[in-house]
Amino acid sequence: MILETSIIVIYSISLLLIFMYALAQLNLLFNYLSSKKKEDTSPLLDLSNPDEVPFITIQLPVYNEMYVMERLLDNIVELEYPKNKLEIQVLDDSTDETVISTKKQIERLHATGIDITHITRTDRKGFKAGALKEGLEIAKGDIIAIFDSDFLPKKDWLKRTVPYFKDEAIGVVQTRWGHINRNYSILTKIQAFALDAHFTLEQVGRNSKGHFINFNGTAGLWRKTCIIDAGNWEGDTLTEDLDLSYRAQLKHWKFKYLEDVETPAELPIVISAARSQQFRWNKGGAENFRKMLGRVIKNSEISSKTKVHGLLHLLNSTMFLNVLIVGILSIPMLYIKNEYAHLRPYFYVMSFFVMSTIIFFICYWFMYKNTYGSGFKNFIRYIGMFFVFFSIAMGFSLHNSIAVVEGHIGKKSEFVRTPKFNISKYKDSWKSNKYLAKNLSINVIFEGLLMLYFAFGMYSAFVVGNQGGDFGLFPFHLMLFIGFGYVFFKSLRSKV
Repeated sequence: MILETSIIVIYSISLLLIFMYALAQLNLLFNYLSSKKKEDTSPLLDLSNPDEVPFITIQLPVYNEMYVMERLLDNIVELEYPKNKLEIQVLDDSTDETVISTKKQIERLHATGIDITHITRTDRKGFKAGALKEGLEIAKGDIIAIFDSDFLPKKDWLKRTVPYFKDEAIGVVQTRWGHINRNYSILTKIQAFALDAHFTLEQVGRNSKGHFINFNGTAGLWRKTCIIDAGNWEGDTLTEDLDLSYRAQLKHWKFKYLEDVETPAELPIVISAARSQQFRWNKGGAENFRKMLGRVIKNSEISSKTKVHGLLHLLNSTMFLNVLIVGILSIPMLYIKNEYAHLRPYFYVMSFFVMSTIIFFICYWFMYKNTYGSGFKNFIRYIGMFFVFFSIAMGFSLHNSIAVVEGHIGKKSEFVRTPKFNISKYKDSWKSNKYLAKNLSINVIFEGLLMLYFAFGMYSAFVVGNQGGDFGLFPFHLMLFIGFGYVFFKSLRSKV
């Protein structure tokens, strides 16, 4: 009975943590809806008054961006802002031939009168954080705008964001990510689905109540003095943006999130690229939990509610580990349930935690209808998208859980960039992308085995018990089977 008891305890704790996270999401939904009833009365800089126009430095941290570099620079130089108050830094850590082509394009742009510089390093110390820090040392701007290589801000982007720095307490202005290839494939649709939830419910829900939010690494602006006051960029985690965000807010700098300002970008179209991005984000989240836990808890000037939301925010990636544990243990739990009749009341109580899924369903619906609109037809489409999203998200749970565990135990790894594609120009020629990972991860084999394991879980529904089966967990095992099957076969196909 010791084994069964251990399984029940671990399963219950994981379910409880997922439920707590779901309740936090529900609270953020209430915050989000209440924020829509309030008028934004933020003081704004008058950019028509030369005396109020701050100097802006745009930083473009890049690394081997053959397919998108030309598009990026052509887009950035179109931003509308007084030329005498704007400089562009291309922070180029590239190690391939793009250094030469980028240099030539920058020289051409500089010859037209644009203040643009090409900054290269002999090593990648600190990776992206190191490049940003080095560029900051010579930046002329009071405000620093940052864009990753696959982002395409609209011409009026600076005019719509810079004015919010009128308030001297504002340290960061973050904009919402858009997706230029949202409908390219199922993979891009589910990535957009997840990111839309973050950039609506979570960012607005937290920001509207003064809870911790994060700069998203790109498509935002920092006040230079805020970066320095918070301790500058540090490269000891894989998510330097989350790290500096918390350090700045612990220093009482305010963050302004602009849901209405969309900054288009390109989502990874190949699962290996999505995997590398997911790994970095989830491991970095766990690393920051280790780094920030004590600072958040010990800070006496932060409310208890903000602390709870902050800790759950930092534990966001750890939810994948809880989902994986619940999934794996759900099959032995099915047999335990039917073997020990006296435990039936416990399982009736545990069924309450299906509320977590219902809460997520409700929260994500409000996000979905913001993008696609309400109405019966869109609601039916949403049901299908929610099922597909949750299935595939669970299919990533092994991969992401490994990242989370590495982050929590302090195992260090190199910053692995996400390959960019520029599909509008190169269309479906992604297989020739030179930056794609060539080797198949051993984790893919385990994902295939988990697909078979959850197929066994579905089979078990028909054979356990004496009442003709137990189908309570069948939908859950079906989603896990579909999710791991999708990730497994998609990963194999990307190597063919």
